[in-house]
Amino acid sequence: MQRVLQKGRYRHFKGNVYEVVDVARCSETDAPYVIYKPLYEEGEGLWIRPLEMFLETIERDGVKVERFCYLGD
Repeated sequence: MQRVLQKGRYRHFKGNVYEVVDVARCSETDAPYVIYKPLYEEGEGLWIRPLEMFLETIERDGVKVERFCYLGD
C-alpha cells in the first residue's frame, strides 16, 4: 500500500525548508520518488528521494524525528 504525500512546504530535520513539487514513478521499477526543491538562498535545482525515505522517521541524538516535517502550503 502506497503512502500519500501532501504537496507543500517541509522542514528537513537539519533545518532547511523545501517544497514538494510532486511524486513521480521510476520507469524501470515503478517505485515512487518525491520531487522537491530547496527554498533557501543557496539551494538550487530539483531533487528526488524515494517516497519511503522522505516519509521515514529517523533517530537523531537519541530522539526519533520525521526526516521531513510538513509545514503547510
